Amino acid sequence: MHNLLITGGAGFIGSNFVEYLFNRYPDYRVVVYDKLTYAGRLENLERFQSHHHFTFVQGDIADPDTLGKTIEIYAIDTLVNFAAETHVDRSIMAPDAFIHTDVHGTYVLLEAVKAYQLERALFVSTDEVYGHIPHGMSSVEDDALKPRSPYAASKAGGEHLVYAYHITYNLPVIVTRGTNNIGPYQYPEKAVPLFITNAIDDIPLPIYGDGRQMRDYQYVMDHCEGIDVALHHGHFGEAYNIGSGVETENMVMAHAILDLLGKPHSLIQHVTDRAGHDRRYSVKTDKISTLGWQSQHTFEEAIEKTVRWYVGNQDWWRPLKSGEYLDYYRKQYVERGSGSLTA
Repeated sequence: MHNLLITGGAGFIGSNFVEYLFNRYPDYRVVVYDKLTYAGRLENLERFQSHHHFTFVQGDIADPDTLGKTIEIYAIDTLVNFAAETHVDRSIMAPDAFIHTDVHGTYVLLEAVKAYQLERALFVSTDEVYGHIPHGMSSVEDDALKPRSPYAASKAGGEHLVYAYHITYNLPVIVTRGTNNIGPYQYPEKAVPLFITNAIDDIPLPIYGDGRQMRDYQYVMDHCEGIDVALHHGHFGEAYNIGSGVETENMVMAHAILDLLGKPHSLIQHVTDRAGHDRRYSVKTDKISTLGWQSQHTFEEAIEKTVRWYVGNQDWWRPLKSGEYLDYYRKQYVERGSGSLTA
């Protein structure tokens, strides 16, 4: 393992994983392959441009020709796939893009792993493939997948392909299922950066329903370390849950952000709940713990680091909250009855 192709590496988790790799494995050669959609941005990769082991290639994982040429030119031996359409709300509004990237794109990647006989390939998935988890229960890797949104279904479909290709073609593939990530470079449509950036500007925080939904918010670098452990030490054909093991209500998360910024809780505005909104996710991480991984950040540490980053990097996120983002925001929150675009 020496020449790594990081698909979707210009996005939130992908770009943080590139940073993690260069810090941990300075001799690795990293090629980021990204379509550069609204959430995949060259600005996320600026800090690597001078690194002599870094290369960027613009391309779609569903384009076999460009993908294949990239693998050949850079003698790729290992693949880590972050490329995906990831936002549940957008999947409800327009599912077709999710099927194209998360299912068909996964198929194209698997065909490339087979054709070019890569040493190993890891596919990053989500705990949302398990669907809603009742209180008192937590998902383990062998549980049935019961996705309840087009996004989760597209990720589950991709996972089934990964497993089928392992069984049928003996491909050296691994899947990780991460819980909600927070940290630097997350596009501000997601709940935590949305709330942080709104609160900084004294704009209401639109929270779905009663805000009692339970999530496991893990710091992105903890997730990156877990992916690394699974990549280097995981067993082919297996899936690994990665999460902090700490459940937090969305309302508690919103209050924590407001408290860190010294803003009033009255900024919270309840909006009509999302269709099919899962109330709770919870995963057991015993399997990856046996490989030597554990979460390093508490929720309080993770949320504080995240808030401080957005406060200190307003030149990164302010340009994003315009144009297409505002159109999406109006449809998603303002038209639901109580979201607002202004203080």
